[in-house]
Amino acid sequence: MSPFLQDLFKGQQYDPKNFFLIAGPCVVESEANVFEIGAHLAAVCKRLSIPLVLKASYRKANRTSASSFTGHGDTFGLGVLQKAGVHFGLPVTTDIHSEAEADAAAGYVDILQIPAFLCRQTELLNAAARTGKIVNVKKGQFLSGPSMKFAADKIRAAGNDKVILTERGTTFGYQDLVVDYRNIPWMQESGAPVVMDVTHSLQQPNQAGGVTGGNPQLIGTIAKAAIAAGANGLFIETHPDPACALSDGANMLKLDLLEGLLEQLVRLRAAVVGG
Repeated sequence: MSPFLQDLFKGQQYDPKNFFLIAGPCVVESEANVFEIGAHLAAVCKRLSIPLVLKASYRKANRTSASSFTGHGDTFGLGVLQKAGVHFGLPVTTDIHSEAEADAAAGYVDILQIPAFLCRQTELLNAAARTGKIVNVKKGQFLSGPSMKFAADKIRAAGNDKVILTERGTTFGYQDLVVDYRNIPWMQESGAPVVMDVTHSLQQPNQAGGVTGGNPQLIGTIAKAAIAAGANGLFIETHPDPACALSDGANMLKLDLLEGLLEQLVRLRAAVVGG
């Protein structure tokens, strides 16, 4: 595990041979929702010795339709996420979309996430790097894995070597994504730990109805293949009732299914690393 990740997880008891997990709801729907999900994640990951980062978007900027939910306000969303992190003793992450957001969000979270569509935005990457926070860059659906080295290089050139790269599928036609697992070792060649975004890689974007679809029944398949391919971490969005979620419900994992899946993944990881 990279030194900056060891420092990030130093308050948690975990198996250093395990993958790490970034998980939570897509967006801050309410304080109660974030705390319900956070409590479940914290308990399960503690039992399974999985290092955990709690995630939620405080603002949803990339929406298919103008009528889609975007959040309850920046201060509220960031405040809830920070409060949950302190309460559960967990690092937290959220995505940002502009240079101004980098500075604003850095006061509340441990990891700044760069959305896939913005992974080539040099000034955004530089702004995130200058905060000194860990920067997690999602691979654009339009990019190859090897090309993500340039995103990592930009952040390091700005004086920050705390970089994570995340695979989240590649555009396939107009309304589907496909995962090329070669991207995991290819992106690791950049020297950054690589995460598999399990749930977003199962999206079916650009639906005629204005709401993104998904294939959540394949979450286990994507996650297991990523661990077998050597991913350092997994990204999974989860919700107690995905059908009622305010964002990305079509591709989220139902919260009560998470523990069983993680048990399988821990066993698979042990077989892969020989532990």
